[in-house]
Amino acid sequence: MSWIDVSVPIEDGMITWPGDPPYVHELVQTIAESGICNVTRLDFGAHTGTHVDAPIHFIEGAAGIEETPLDALIGPAWVVDATGVGGPIDAGAFRELDIPDGETRLLFRTTNGSIRSRGIFDPAFVAFNASGAQAAIDGGVSLVGLDFLSVAIFDDAVATHRTLLGAGVVVLEGLDLRSAKPGPYELVCLPLNVAGCDGGPARALLRPRAG
Repeated sequence: MSWIDVSVPIEDGMITWPGDPPYVHELVQTIAESGICNVTRLDFGAHTGTHVDAPIHFIEGAAGIEETPLDALIGPAWVVDATGVGGPIDAGAFRELDIPDGETRLLFRTTNGSIRSRGIFDPAFVAFNASGAQAAIDGGVSLVGLDFLSVAIFDDAVATHRTLLGAGVVVLEGLDLRSAKPGPYELVCLPLNVAGCDGGPARALLRPRAG
């Protein structure tokens, strides 16, 4: 079966987190001017678009993105139907979701797809709070992915991230799951290997698998 690209194009006008560096690209050399090749300078934050958070993002002195265990980012994954969750994904909401036993890489498909369709930043996006993060950990997850720029709700980012990252859970943010129906997939996601960085932009792909 074909792979589905669930990563967000890095492009002009894309949604970014308030206060993060905007995406800027500049042609510093062109075939038209030099006759040799085109060369582009890229300027954007490590948490632009689809990306993986490193523990050092919220935990001082913790590991950078180059130490992220890649085996957590490659293998069987489950796209969870969380479109019925209207507020934070707390412990109660998490336990009510249809998640098969043994699935440890969980990608949460929420109503955030409508925000992406509008091309705006909306602080009311659906995401985890700390109790939901702890429930995921108690459920044995190795990776949590979400279809907006943060796995944590807008007004409780610190507690949620520290809960997940402190437990060794890999955090994958900024997915576009609008074309991925809930169910079983194979996941391949590789963040850029930027030594010591607090995050890594990534390309994330899904391929349907038998449930």
